[in-house]
Amino acid sequence: MLTLNKFEEASEKVKEVTLETKLIYSEFLSNQTGNKVYLKPENLQLTGAYKVRGAYYKISTLTTEERSKGLITASAGNHAQGVAYAAKRYGCKAVIVMPTGTPLIKINRTKSYGAEVILHGDVYDEACAHALELAEKEGYTFIHPFDDLDVATGQASIAMEIFKELPLVEYILVPIGGGGLAAGVATLAKLLNPKIKVIGVEPAGANCMQSSLASGKVTTLPTVNTIADGTAVKTPGNMIFPYIQENLDDIITVEDDELIGSFLDMVENHKMVVENSGLLTVAALKHLDIKDKRVVSILSGGNMDIITMSSVVQQGLIFRDRIFTVSVLLPDKPGQLSQVADVIAKEQGNVIKLEHNQFVSTNRNDVVELRITMESFGTDHKKQILKQLEVGGYQPKVVRTSI
Repeated sequence: MLTLNKFEEASEKVKEVTLETKLIYSEFLSNQTGNKVYLKPENLQLTGAYKVRGAYYKISTLTTEERSKGLITASAGNHAQGVAYAAKRYGCKAVIVMPTGTPLIKINRTKSYGAEVILHGDVYDEACAHALELAEKEGYTFIHPFDDLDVATGQASIAMEIFKELPLVEYILVPIGGGGLAAGVATLAKLLNPKIKVIGVEPAGANCMQSSLASGKVTTLPTVNTIADGTAVKTPGNMIFPYIQENLDDIITVEDDELIGSFLDMVENHKMVVENSGLLTVAALKHLDIKDKRVVSILSGGNMDIITMSSVVQQGLIFRDRIFTVSVLLPDKPGQLSQVADVIAKEQGNVIKLEHNQFVSTNRNDVVELRITMESFGTDHKKQILKQLEVGGYQPKVVRTSI
């Protein structure tokens, strides 16, 4: 069972491998939501995520014989690094099975801790099935990433730290993949203060826990589709499910587009890189129908590869109208380009790319198309630029941006 004594033991044990991630008060998010919002930055852990807590505590409870057999697990990345790091500390072999689409940064960092990495399956569930087969075949000790009470107990050390630093916390937002973190945090939180509200947050495209709670039993989704790869789980844990049922107050789901906007918010306002799964609790803040409450959002990790990061930044700027492209048709005469540029400059638009197409019409003496990609301050500024282009006699047409 998940007990207070075990929670206290785990909280002391994980101090051997964790950094002290002090709460960060977010003035930006507080002003935006009308609450006092604090961030628990587990993205700043040595392994880039909270997962080292559960992995290390679990391995500490194993016998010498169990550790000597070698450890195996399946993970989309963060648990992989946690197990690999903990195994290195204990001097035992670690084999990690990861989905084939796992970001390169997570694969390389897992290997850097000395673990053997095997890529298998499109999603976590397929990787897990393969890891269990290998455990049976090779005699490895399997470390489940979430459906394990010792792992959940280790993860709950996050809640212990939150309460020690902010005893009057009223809401804790916790991301959910398989449910280990949520089970540990919610159970300990209720033991420490039965009145506290613990809200789970899932991607809309991978809401396995929400579906399970609605049906009253563990339910497997047919597919998952989300950019939050760390929480792309089809089936939540059986062992931890009763604790979720008893202690979790609600579940919020967020769309991928919301995560993209939240990434920009974190980078620009807090100078922190948080991976998409870790941004779930930031995006969920806008869905809370509360005011003047002390809210903690757990940022579960920050292991995002550069390619994904650049894509998210680009899409975020486009979604928020800070980059957009317009098409205008011009007479094929000298000076036309400078006149359009002058209109944009007067409205403080910043041109970042021009495409001049003389073949938009079969009659090249008629018109040419000019596609202008530019920066703006946001939607209102974009509208003002478009309005002035219309006033100038142009008929700007917003087209799909490509940068």
